Amino acid sequence: MSLRSSICRAWFSRRARAIDRFRRCPAQTQERMFRMALERGRRTALGRQFGLSEVRTPEQFRAAVPVFDYETFKPWIGRMLDGERDVAAPGRVDLFARSSGTTSDRSKYIPVTRESLWKNHTLGMRDLATLVASADPRTRLFDGKTLTLGGSCRREGRNLVGDLSAILIRETAFVSRWIRAPRSATATIPDFDRKAEAIARECAGQHIVAFAGVPSWNLALMRRVLEFTGKSNLLEVWPDLELFAHGGVEFAPYRRSFEALIPSSGMRYMETYNASEGFFALADDPQRDDMLLMLDYGTYFEFRDGDCVVPLEGVEKGRSYAMLVTSDNGLWRYEIGDRVEFTSTDPYRIRFAGRTRQYINVFGEELIVDNADRALAAACAASGALVAEYSVAPLYMSLSERGAHEWFVEFERMPADAELFAGELDRALRSVNSDYDAKRQTTLERQHLTLVEPGTFLAWMRARGKNKVPRLVNDRRVADDLHAFMAERARV
Repeated sequence: MSLRSSICRAWFSRRARAIDRFRRCPAQTQERMFRMALERGRRTALGRQFGLSEVRTPEQFRAAVPVFDYETFKPWIGRMLDGERDVAAPGRVDLFARSSGTTSDRSKYIPVTRESLWKNHTLGMRDLATLVASADPRTRLFDGKTLTLGGSCRREGRNLVGDLSAILIRETAFVSRWIRAPRSATATIPDFDRKAEAIARECAGQHIVAFAGVPSWNLALMRRVLEFTGKSNLLEVWPDLELFAHGGVEFAPYRRSFEALIPSSGMRYMETYNASEGFFALADDPQRDDMLLMLDYGTYFEFRDGDCVVPLEGVEKGRSYAMLVTSDNGLWRYEIGDRVEFTSTDPYRIRFAGRTRQYINVFGEELIVDNADRALAAACAASGALVAEYSVAPLYMSLSERGAHEWFVEFERMPADAELFAGELDRALRSVNSDYDAKRQTTLERQHLTLVEPGTFLAWMRARGKNKVPRLVNDRRVADDLHAFMAERARV
């Protein structure tokens, strides 16, 4: 065992005990996060405006501070972007994660304090290794490097702005260079094709034991690695590969592609919930499909169900909630736009249930991402298909035609029988969503399937500056843009 491995194992052993403590004492842990948040906020402009110096209890906190979304919190972020100190977090914030925009802005700018960078985002990835080591003392995770596919970032005045992944890589380069590949300069190359080529050249000969990031982009990268090396699977390139830490999108549509790339029963696929607003949860048990809510990362959680907002101890197993966070990156009672379902309250485990605004409800069908993912998995299992990407939009009814949903599907492997795939998809949607089933009997036809050529969604994301494919869109904006983009590609 190397010296580095010995040091890592000792640190991770201590951290495993800390994780166990908040599993056993969740309310006390969240009480501590609440007190820390008040202490940080009292001397800020936001704290003075909402009287945080007088707040002592969560009930007083809910009465004093309103619930924010990006639009209502944007004035505070604007002041931080302008360089003002002590706005919503102590000191000056000069790191901002840029993510997909709102109806009024092309991009959102989420503040990232250095405290949250180390005690939240990077601790989350370290805790992933902690849990792997706890489950398997024979892991080789500490003997090699983790390949991390970052985005890009740049200086905008005194601020560093860009993808969260790129900011983390840039700001932690000195410490993480011993455990992460590629070099910071390579990982943050803006052009994806150039980046993939550079990573393949730099990392093919290194001792890579894990990789991390969004499944769609990593799948494209790994195919480039195989093209560069001439190998038939990734184990021929990196024999000790044992972990893919994924997040950002539902993994189920990609699992079979990665299993083909990495033919190993010992390969672990562990989900993480690392958003621009914070690192919130990670898989702690490979036998489960949910994630442990990480309670000691400087985030105080609240959860909204309709008009009712409750603290952690008020949630119920089996219910889904919109998540609100008060965190050390300067966000206060901020609704991040995600819904989570609690699968356990001892300990607190969650499953991502979709975006609060990513749904289709044109005909009263109330289709959410979880419904679509489950139905798609059933259709693939029945037809032998493998789906790379998909997006769904409504087709509006007319005087002569009923409404429907248009499914844009890019197959990794075509179904043996397209009609079987379409029929099973419809059957599964009706099975998992009673509102959809009711509307199928009245106002909705079976879904319309639009086949997308391989590589189209990736090219569309690059052209539109996106890193995720919108799964469900309640209007035709994305659908019409996809049709135009496909038509343009066909003419070239």
